[in-house]
Parts: sequence; C-alpha cells; structure tokens
Amino acid sequence: MKAAVIVFPGSNCDRDVKVALAQSMGSDPIMVWHKDTDFEAVDLMVLPGGFSYGDYLRCGAMAAHAPVMTEVVRRARDGVPTLGICNGFQVLTEAGLLPGVLMRNAELKFVCRDVLIRVETSQSLFTARYEAGQVLRIPVAHHDGNYEADEDTFKRLEDREQIAFRYCDRDGTPSETANPNGSMANIAGVYNESKTVLGLMPHPERLSDPQLGGDDGRPLFDGLVEALS
Repeated sequence: MKAAVIVFPGSNCDRDVKVALAQSMGSDPIMVWHKDTDFEAVDLMVLPGGFSYGDYLRCGAMAAHAPVMTEVVRRARDGVPTLGICNGFQVLTEAGLLPGVLMRNAELKFVCRDVLIRVETSQSLFTARYEAGQVLRIPVAHHDGNYEADEDTFKRLEDREQIAFRYCDRDGTPSETANPNGSMANIAGVYNESKTVLGLMPHPERLSDPQLGGDDGRPLFDGLVEALS
C-alpha cells in the first residue's frame, strides 16, 4: 500500500499522521507539498490537521485552491480513498469533496481536549475495524469545528448513512454536553456518497499508540491498510 500526506504551509499534524500511517503500513507515506501539481500513484491521500495558510479568509479556503488540490480533487472523484482530519476536513468541504460547512465553535473558543465519539457505521474502508455504536476516545483541537448543513443535505446524509461519527456520552448517547463545538446533530465526521472520502474533526493519529495515552485511533489506520493492501 502507498499513501500520501498532503502538506500545506501551516500544517502541524502532518508528521503525526506520517507516524500513525507508518506504524500501520510498515513503511513511510510520501509527503506531498502544496505547490506540487502531480505526485506518484497512491492508494490513500490524507489531508492533515493544522492551520493551512494561517486560516486566512476561512479555514481551508485558501488550501482548497492550492496547486496540489487540482490533482487531489481529480483522484478523489475517481475513487482514491481520501481522509481529511480537522483542518483537512475543512479543506475537503471547501473543495467540494464533502457536503456542508465548518463554522466557528458555538462558544467562539478554541477547544483542545479528549472527546467521546460514536461510530455510526462500520460499513466503510475507514471504520471496518470498529463496530457500529462503538464509543471512542479521541482528541479534538479546533476553533472552527461546528458542522452545519441545510435541511435537505442533512436529510441526505442521514438517509444515505453518510454521518461517520457523532459526539456522545460514555453510554453512546449524543448530547449537548458531549458536543464540543455546537455541531448540528452532534456530527463529528461525514462521508461522501460513496464513502471513499471521510472528513472528521477529532484527531485519530493523536491516539494511535498506547505511549500516547491510548490507541482508539489506530484501528482506523489498520483498517485502511488491510482494505487497500
């Protein structure tokens, strides 16, 4: 399996994702700079967290128009699995690869802490190593993670099982207190229609090794390697 991590100026989780992927793959992913207009064929593309282009204009808005994104969008639309984490999720929505928008957190404060999220479906490349309804502890670190979509889009997301994760309590119940950013319906991550593109605000790479304090994020990467190798 080959994977690429797309690096923008301001990315700060690119190395974390590289380590998490290498741990599961047994080899390093390639690191692709934002100015590159082409890169070798890969089985997986990852857009990491951070503050691409300093979060000017809107989070992810400038990165969505970086030279490399023409190729990322083309490949993603051709079916190459694509994962966007935190800022990467924002970039994917700005690039039109995922529905909805990510707005300022409801309390207008940066949130950096562990949260609990519920796996909504195990029927995807990204969640095959989890069970539907499983509760994971994963860190968040964002200022603009408030996911919103219009009524018709939200209905399609629910009807087509495109909601990947929801913020929840320990028993798996979505609640206002479990929601760190005010995201509609406690949404923490969504898929495209074919479930080949996933965007999520929590950082699975930050809890992918017991030495980091937990490994709830590792099955996401292990499952991708198993499916794509």
